[in-house]
Amino acid sequence: MERPARGGYARAMHGAGTPTDPLTLESALEAHGRHFRELFPGASARLYFSPGRVNLMGAHLDYNGGTVMPMALDRGTFLALRPRADRRLVLVSTLEAERLTVELDALPEQAVGRWFDYPLGVLVHLLRTRPAVRGAEVLFGGNLPIGAGLSSSASISVGTAFAFRSLWGEAPDPMACIEAALWGERQWVGVQCGIMDPYAVALSRPGHVLWLECREARHEHLPFDARGLAIAIVDSGIRRELAKGDFNRRVQECQEAFRRLAPRAPEARVLCQVPAAVVEEAAEELGPVLARRARHVVGEVARTQAARQALERGDAEAFGRCISATHTSLRELYEVSVPELDRIVELALSWPGVLGARLTGAGFGGCAVVLLRPSALSGFRGHVERGFERDFARRPPVFFFRGDAGPREVS
Repeated sequence: MERPARGGYARAMHGAGTPTDPLTLESALEAHGRHFRELFPGASARLYFSPGRVNLMGAHLDYNGGTVMPMALDRGTFLALRPRADRRLVLVSTLEAERLTVELDALPEQAVGRWFDYPLGVLVHLLRTRPAVRGAEVLFGGNLPIGAGLSSSASISVGTAFAFRSLWGEAPDPMACIEAALWGERQWVGVQCGIMDPYAVALSRPGHVLWLECREARHEHLPFDARGLAIAIVDSGIRRELAKGDFNRRVQECQEAFRRLAPRAPEARVLCQVPAAVVEEAAEELGPVLARRARHVVGEVARTQAARQALERGDAEAFGRCISATHTSLRELYEVSVPELDRIVELALSWPGVLGARLTGAGFGGCAVVLLRPSALSGFRGHVERGFERDFARRPPVFFFRGDAGPREVS
């Protein structure tokens, strides 16, 4: 799950404007390459793309040892990269004046709270086993809505690992990119994130969602009908970094709930493995707050399994119902929704052809994800914008996404 984003990093990486149309990814990267040549005259740069992700099912299950169902999106991070003859490293972003210029032999010893902490942490990890590589000039940018629960941090971290491994002549290795991204976030930046985001980015496959068992790090690819289904993301405009304490409190509440439930379920190693009947038997002992948290977790385990079964039998309506039921649980039991997200979900579900909708990411703001038929796309944006504006005096950004093939060099 993506944790509340650091505002400076997020702005530097991607900005807050409307993403480009997915059909123009190559042209957007070409423009990014031209911007690179303006900053660094000379030879052209190599261009790379790394997607963002949305989690369709398994809300708040990653850090509770459960299963999640993310898919990569066709918006994400742009990297323009050109090797140098020496060991100097220059990192620049499209939206921050500050740049990092440093020798590979004299890298900082810790994160410094700047936008380049995420890519730098990845490089520190990679360089531990690559002492003789050359430096590079790199321009970062992208077209992913930021602070919205779409995993900008994993997009940049996995993309950095992929691009530099490619630059240094190494074959693509998704697991090596995941390892570097997790080390950068956890050990360098200090964000104790789960494994879902880098796995979803690095292991993405067109026309599929990822089935990821977080405790054992086992994964499968499940078919997703990209022609018969569409994904919309509606941004509430509420930035989630303002509620980091609330998110951490949910993590602590789940830990405490499992501590109290563990004696009643000795076979369970994580909260997601506790049977629902045990939660109900212990509800009074847990108290109202912890009981609600545990009920969401065990209920989401069952809903996620039901969602998988619906996908496997091609039942899009049942899959959508699972998504919508998750939002109800997140609102009433996990208590991570906000009025803006509830209104977006209500508006979406009132539009013909919408199959399901829920908040995505950590909650407390960010975005709602909507599953709909392609025939429902026409008019959907206006319907949601007008209804939301009546209540909140502003129009929410609405984006339409498709799946993505994962990190890659784009020629």
